[in-house]
Amino acid sequence: MEADFGGYATKAGLKCSDGRTIMPDAFKHQDRVTVPLVWQHGHNTPSNVLGHAVLENREDGVYAYAYFNDTQPADHAKKLVHHRDIKALSIWANQLIERGGRVLHGMIREVSLVFSGANPGALIDTINIRHSDGSNDIVEDEAIIYTGLDIELFHSEDTMNKGDSKMTDTNSELTVQDVYDSMTQEQKDVVAYMVQTALEDASTMAQSAINTEEIKATLNEIKEGITMSHNVFDQSESTNKHVVSHADVKSVLDDAKKRGSFKEAIYDYGLVHGITDVDVLFPDAKNVLSQPEWNKRRTEWVTNFLNGTNKTPFSRIRTLSADLTFDQARAKGYIKSSFKKEEFFSIGKRVTTPTTIYKKQKLERDDMIEITDFDVVAWLKAEMRIMLDEEIARAALVGDGRDVADSDKISETNIRPIAKDSEMFTTTVNVNIDDAGSSMSEVVDAIISARRFYKGTGLPNAYMSETYISRFLLLKDTTGRRIYADINQLAAELRVSAIIGCEILEDDASIVAIIVNPVDYTMGATRGGEVSMFEDFDIDYNQQKYLIETRMCGALTKLKSALVVKKVSASVTLVSPTKPTFNASTGVVTIPTVTGVTYKAATYNSVDGVVTAGATLSAGAQTAIAAGATTYVVAVPSSASYEFNTSAEDFWAFTRN
Repeated sequence: MEADFGGYATKAGLKCSDGRTIMPDAFKHQDRVTVPLVWQHGHNTPSNVLGHAVLENREDGVYAYAYFNDTQPADHAKKLVHHRDIKALSIWANQLIERGGRVLHGMIREVSLVFSGANPGALIDTINIRHSDGSNDIVEDEAIIYTGLDIELFHSEDTMNKGDSKMTDTNSELTVQDVYDSMTQEQKDVVAYMVQTALEDASTMAQSAINTEEIKATLNEIKEGITMSHNVFDQSESTNKHVVSHADVKSVLDDAKKRGSFKEAIYDYGLVHGITDVDVLFPDAKNVLSQPEWNKRRTEWVTNFLNGTNKTPFSRIRTLSADLTFDQARAKGYIKSSFKKEEFFSIGKRVTTPTTIYKKQKLERDDMIEITDFDVVAWLKAEMRIMLDEEIARAALVGDGRDVADSDKISETNIRPIAKDSEMFTTTVNVNIDDAGSSMSEVVDAIISARRFYKGTGLPNAYMSETYISRFLLLKDTTGRRIYADINQLAAELRVSAIIGCEILEDDASIVAIIVNPVDYTMGATRGGEVSMFEDFDIDYNQQKYLIETRMCGALTKLKSALVVKKVSASVTLVSPTKPTFNASTGVVTIPTVTGVTYKAATYNSVDGVVTAGATLSAGAQTAIAAGATTYVVAVPSSASYEFNTSAEDFWAFTRN
């Protein structure tokens, strides 16, 4: 029976896209072995089995002669092949042995018809197993291997003499290795026991004839360095005449117990008996991952934050604001024939200019040439981008944390941190949760109470450290049941879109949460200032150098768009200022008496919204202000032992009629 078509199942010496190469004779032991022919490596239904393929080992690879069965799917596939709609083969192999990117051995389990366009070039596709919990396991010794070569069609006039081998649809004589591989584990254990018994019997016979001339010659050969290794399944004639006896194994084990190292005991035994290739017993370790793994901070929040920010093609951004909270800005009623007064409010302006943020790396060219296990350049560039993005997001959220005198500091006037922004944009909510009678429930109450000061876009995100997230989730009621079953319930309670873990907040234990919608934060960069990667070769030092940088600015551009919840010291008492009373007719301001609060006269810069505290005002009625005049009063904590619950109601403006 003649084959329906043929093609290379694997191609020796063909370097795959991931850098691995199938070595010649990697599948030599499967010459003339029959394996299933399937469709697209499908194992979920018997109809995917289209027939079988007979393998032929050649110097340049393994050739497969394929035979379709009489099923309807096979007939359909046969027409596709003969019409040249399907032109490619791939194999599924396991028990792969790989060293230094070279596949030395494996077992072909099936040959499959595949769409040629899916994998046009040589490729080894690692098999991934996805579990129900969403995790993935990579099967290291299994792979689907594509050659990218077209298959051949056979017709009745073909001679079938391909590669000097005439193949027919018969199962050739199986090798000992094939028989052994087909055994169950129990059968293999029996064979191992029989081999061990035979070796011990042979060793006993050799020891009983130790005085003969032949054995004396044998011992001399051992001393001269003959290797005593033999593959019991190797059917070729071998020059190895000697075995390691049970007594030798016991001696090695006893020595290993004394030394504490089995490897050292084996090496010493090998030196005494002239064994020179002991290293084959201890092969090189194999990488679990295809490239080095980073020990880095969790950066999921970085993508969430940066993707959510507003982007503008300008590197200088200006924020204009008008404060309409003063009474002068209110609409007024009109009495017939009376004078209509103009409303009054000031326009504030804030300009944010750009700064350059960069990361620089270098690689020795010698290292680049010698590192062949993975693409070190691509790996390094990915690391640079990850760290640059994290630094930009960190600077925008809380600042880069460097000292103001540090030359590497990212200026906070160019990338304005939300946590440190002015009260015009960020409202600070102070909580005391370290004293004996406090709990995280007070934080929930404080955030809910301060929500009235949030005027940002839509529902904000809450960025927290995992430490504070866990403290929230560990809250229990009086019966011992958890108050929040999961993080989504907590988010709903706090009226935020999502609670996002932010590892950089672990560095500042005083920040409990930053509540903001990233869309209210604007990042600007002109053309050419966007994130760019540069590389150059230093011929003097034989180094490849890389630079990634951006020139940009960033700031909150919506008023009152962020809440920053901060923890104060346990010794601090939280107080709330009381608003002074004012008689608009007489122009008299009366300062109340509040423990922990000091009231001061203030000046207000309407352009940038800066309030400056002046002289302290005594409690009681103050001197009347002139008609039409405006006076400003600001409240401050009277000492370090006090702090305000919020910073939103500590400044007032009073205007006499």
